Amino acid sequence: MRVLVIGSGAREHALSLALSRDPSVIALACAPGNAGIAGLAEIYGVDPGDPDAVTALAKEWNADLVVVGPEQPLVAGAADAVRAAGIPCFGPSAAAARIEGSKAFAKDVMAAAGVPTATSEVVDNPARLDAALTHFGPRWVVKDDGLAAGKGVVVTSDRAVARAHAMTLLDHGHPVLLESFLDGPEVSLFCLVDGSTVVPLLPAQDFKRVGDNDSGPNTGGMGAYSPLPWASDELVSTIVSTCVQPVVDELAARGTPFSGLLYAGLALTSDGPQVIEFNCRFGDPETQAVVALLRTPLAGLFLAAAQGSLASVEPLDWADGYAVTVVVAAEGYPGRPRTGDVITGGDAEGVLHAGTRRREDGAVVSTGGRVLSVVGTGASLAEARAEAYRRVESVHLTGSHHRTDIALRAANGEIEVP
Repeated sequence: MRVLVIGSGAREHALSLALSRDPSVIALACAPGNAGIAGLAEIYGVDPGDPDAVTALAKEWNADLVVVGPEQPLVAGAADAVRAAGIPCFGPSAAAARIEGSKAFAKDVMAAAGVPTATSEVVDNPARLDAALTHFGPRWVVKDDGLAAGKGVVVTSDRAVARAHAMTLLDHGHPVLLESFLDGPEVSLFCLVDGSTVVPLLPAQDFKRVGDNDSGPNTGGMGAYSPLPWASDELVSTIVSTCVQPVVDELAARGTPFSGLLYAGLALTSDGPQVIEFNCRFGDPETQAVVALLRTPLAGLFLAAAQGSLASVEPLDWADGYAVTVVVAAEGYPGRPRTGDVITGGDAEGVLHAGTRRREDGAVVSTGGRVLSVVGTGASLAEARAEAYRRVESVHLTGSHHRTDIALRAANGEIEVP
């Protein structure tokens, strides 16, 4: 099978690494890729946000399967264009990708499907904002209704901060979604979907705040771990039956079946799991941890999802133990990051590239905010943490920063479900 991966982050590096080890994959390409992926796949400088360019490359390269990683190409219709050319594609249509592209649409789908989620209100003009804010609190959750790469959300107990973020979004022409705050530990669950059948992967937990102890602003994600030692054995099946399958069925009933990876972000409240958001693709950095433990070859799973045959796949095979991902970010992130610095140790085991490129002189340099994801595995969560942080010490990037507490509370047995 000739597989083309679309994207350039550590998520795509993790997927490419797994695909490169799949015996059924005879050729692997990635567009646009990064310095790490270049060691595994043919690299093509195609704009992933251009559906026509993605399709042209898939046809020219004779791809048997296209795997779209990021949300932006999916919302733009990349999967539709590839499928229209007769090539199987792992990723939802633009219509189904609205489950992430529009939070208001996602809320409408969840309401119709009877999925438990936070109460919400969409505000599209400043005149309605103050009245809407009074309906929420004492903690406010303020979100950009569209795509924001994980950084369009503010959770605060300060009404003035909530209002200021909402006004910034409105001033830029972005509708605002106000939500009730959901207490309890958060969970990420990735599910392979073929339009009707749902195959869940291992649950994970990610860390959005930039600093230790969940301090500072939200980011695209500073680390993750999987599976969850504190979760019940029934958690995954409960989430699938009450949250994921109803949404898959509702989208199919609307004539926009979801095919690809449906990512449910949830809070485990005292009333049970409630959905915070749905995403239309693998999450980053959770993917790096989850895929590190998956033994079942990926290409066959992706093709089955693309062709509507997930019901016939064998139960997934997982390695024992745990995986922890620690993100190494550039100076300035999540604000304007410093770029162009040389990275050393980036070719070590467990190091996945995100914002990197190789210079003409052969040096690998930083090009973005989240530069590397470093993954460790172990028989226990504590061992996986120790391995991940040992590997972090082997890489160097001037001015970089990372959280030191990824999975720490879970390893110490400090997480409880209400």
